[in-house]
Amino acid sequence: MTTSIDHASPALAQLRAEFDGQVIGADHPDYDEARTVISGLVDRRPAMIVRPRDAAQVARVVAVAAESGLELAVRGGGHSAAGHGVSEGGLVLDLRDMRAFDIDVEQRTASAQAGLTAGEYTALAGEHGLATGFGDTASVGIGGITLGGGVGFLSRRFGLTIDDLLAAEVVTADGQILEVDAAHHPDLFWAIRGGGGNFGVVTRFTFRVHEVSDVVGGMLILPVTPEIIVSAIAAADAAPEQLSGMFNVMTAPPMPFVPEEYHGKPVMMALLCYAGGAEEGERAMAPFRELATPLADMIKPMTYPELFPPDPPHRPVAAGRTLFVDGVDLDAAKLIMDRLHASTAAMTVAQFRVLGGAVARVPSDATAFAHRDRRVMAMVAAMFQDPVELPVYEAWVSEFAAELSDGSPGAYVNFVGDEGAARVRDAYPGTTWDRLREVKKRYDPGNLFRLNQNIPPAE
Repeated sequence: MTTSIDHASPALAQLRAEFDGQVIGADHPDYDEARTVISGLVDRRPAMIVRPRDAAQVARVVAVAAESGLELAVRGGGHSAAGHGVSEGGLVLDLRDMRAFDIDVEQRTASAQAGLTAGEYTALAGEHGLATGFGDTASVGIGGITLGGGVGFLSRRFGLTIDDLLAAEVVTADGQILEVDAAHHPDLFWAIRGGGGNFGVVTRFTFRVHEVSDVVGGMLILPVTPEIIVSAIAAADAAPEQLSGMFNVMTAPPMPFVPEEYHGKPVMMALLCYAGGAEEGERAMAPFRELATPLADMIKPMTYPELFPPDPPHRPVAAGRTLFVDGVDLDAAKLIMDRLHASTAAMTVAQFRVLGGAVARVPSDATAFAHRDRRVMAMVAAMFQDPVELPVYEAWVSEFAAELSDGSPGAYVNFVGDEGAARVRDAYPGTTWDRLREVKKRYDPGNLFRLNQNIPPAE
């Protein structure tokens, strides 16, 4: 349903006057492109999209949203599964023009504005043989992935993205621009490391960077059986901490490097990275290559930025569920295979990322990401063609996840879709939820920043 939008409202007219050339309304030729996010299930028409260039301009847009009552969406890379980067009838604060990047090679720090993507940051840092871990996808915005935690190719060696976050520039709901770190506004610094965009707009991040020039990594595709699933996850758990990656048990798409007889049939697609020397990396990859004769083996020595090739244009129509498990036994592996075989979706996947290593060495209460003791992060998803089929596949992924679960609630907030308040609560176990609500009450008592996986202020 399309919301009625008053394009002539005083607030919007004021923004047009103040941000000449930085505003996109429904009459702009770039409007449809600018309002489009990754999820193929989301088709919202904001009243206006504003592209600020610095924190002061962000603060001005935040003030107008607060004064006018317009719903405010904050957009980085646009990868939110729930489409939180765009509002129906409200304001979109699009950070894509905020792209400054500075690196201090000697001090091993980098300062980056929030409009950069993971691929762009990785390429810029890679020019110096340095890296911060950002997931596994080039087009993801550094803001969204950082605020939710950040699980990727360097997690077991160096920790989550938030474990390398040293400081941030944050625009709060009252228009203040705060410099936040462990010594300044420590409660807010704790909350933005895993609590999402609930507490303000982070306009600049300061990260620790690591020396990561060459790695051994890439894609390995194997035929799959329940025994191979169990063995692959066990091998990743036993691997040196320099090795991180993910294992996608999925129906094979018609990729040219996959034998045609496997198209549409279950395979295991492993994306692996060994952040260390070539010789050690090849030894670390051997257990995975020995599981079965590979259908495709693209693992090789490469530079770290090569793991972030440009993403092909796509807008997936999908349903998914995230959870944590402490392992995958043979019964669970058989369940996975049965579920994939039985689905009528165009593509189905069960993804597993083995954690541990540096992730687990950080205390669970040190950041708002509180799943440090979990061994494996899982995701089940179904991709389909027609959005009207969403209820069918929502039920499928929900049932599948429940069958895989060990009964402990848990969710990685960056992978949660439009699943309701209870699922947001699952992302923040124990006392984390109550602590986040208190921080929310202090910095955003009116819940201006609510178009997110929302944490309501404490009462």
